[in-house]
Formats: sequence, structure tokens, C-alpha cells
Amino acid sequence: MHPILFKIGPLTIYTYGFFIALAFVTGILWACWEAKRLGEEAEKIMDLGFYLIIAAIIGSRLFFVLLNMKEYLNHPLNIIKIWEGGLVFHGGLIASIVVGFYYLKKHHLNIWKYTDILAPAFILGQAIGRIGCLMAGCCYGKKTTLPWGIVFTDANSLAVLDVPLHPTQIYTSIGALCIFGFLLWLRKRKSYEGQVFWLYIVLYSIMRFIIDIFRGDQIYGTRVYFFQALTLTQVLSIVFFLSALYMLWYLKGKKATRP
Repeated sequence: MHPILFKIGPLTIYTYGFFIALAFVTGILWACWEAKRLGEEAEKIMDLGFYLIIAAIIGSRLFFVLLNMKEYLNHPLNIIKIWEGGLVFHGGLIASIVVGFYYLKKHHLNIWKYTDILAPAFILGQAIGRIGCLMAGCCYGKKTTLPWGIVFTDANSLAVLDVPLHPTQIYTSIGALCIFGFLLWLRKRKSYEGQVFWLYIVLYSIMRFIIDIFRGDQIYGTRVYFFQALTLTQVLSIVFFLSALYMLWYLKGKKATRP
């Protein structure tokens, strides 16, 4: 595709970095709008969003580096080159959940109400961010003979060149937009606080498990001990899926027993 958006003298703007920034900005703006609609302080969302962005970048990058430790031990300076690609969603999600829960608890805010506000913003950001992956060639798919296979030809691309590949980045963007649409519908019909967020985790985990079947990049060839048929991300998707089901059951039961 087009890993480099444009150059101005010695300054290079990478398409991946541009779309990741656009994803964060769009997600935060949407969450602020949703907070105002519900009578909450948009400033709190802005503050929380800042910390979540930092946590998501650090967590997702660390996860990627751990999965590719051999490469980064040989080239340690490449660890900071996140604008070229290399973020793993589950690492960012774990870090964001920890930081987000700490922030909401510290400021005595309703945790589940705020996570419901943020959930659609998260998945909207993922839909946009995956376009950056497509442009950079990261998160690419396996070889395919299907008519919609994508051929990468740019030498700066991270994908395998000159062969048709599953457009897994597009699969993820389309799936994320579908989940976003469902969450928009659900947010005005939910039965209890936290339902939107945990259903987001359920749906994303299912989508990610399926899409990983078609992934062809190196880290998703990594198999997990005792789970040789599954990638690490698929195992994590199962863990998140089961955890989310438990939380939906727990929060629903908690609401039912409340006077």
C-alpha cells in the first residue's frame, strides 16, 4: 500500500502513525460527545483519554516487543519506532483497563458507566487504526486465491510482497464498524451499567479469534505451549471472552438483587 504518507525534507510522516493518531482523536471526541449526552463531565473523559492513550501505546508495544524479543535484542533502538507499525491490541487493552480502573476509582467515578461510554469509542478507534495497518502492511494475511486478495508491492511495506494476501486489516475494520453500530444501538437499551463494555469484549474476542485464522504475519505463527493449534492472541481472546461472560452474568445478578 502506502507506508509513507509524505515527506517534507528530512521529515517523514508515516501513514500508520497518522491513522493511529486519527483513531485516538476520533475515539476521544466521540466519547466526550457521549459523556455530554449522558450529563457527565467531558473534561473527565479528556483526562482519562490522555492516560489511556499512553497506557495503550506502552502496553501494546511492550506486548509486540515480547513476542518478537529476538529481533529487538539485536536492534534495541527499533523498540521506539512505533510509527512504522507493531502494536498488539490485547497488550494495550490490558494496560488500559488497569490504568482506567485506577483513574475512575481514584476520582470516585462510576466505573461501569464510564466504561460503557468508552467502549464504542474503543472499537471505532480500532476500525480507523486498522486502515493504518493496511497502509503499512503490518497485520497482513495468509496467501489466498480469492478475488479480493491484496498484493503489496511497496518495498517499505511490512507485508509479504507480490503475492495475493487475505486483507485481514480490512476484515478487522469492517468487523469493528459492525460492532460499533451494534453498541450504538445497545447503549440506549442496556439493562445495567457495564453491559455495553463487556459485550464489546465478547464480540471483539469472537471477531479477533476468527480473523487470526487468516493472519499470516510472523508473530501470529507463534503457537502457545499446550495449545499448538492456537495462536497466543486466540488464547487471549478465549480468556477475555470467558471473563466478559462472567462479568455480564455477575453485573446482571448484582442488578437483580439490588433493592
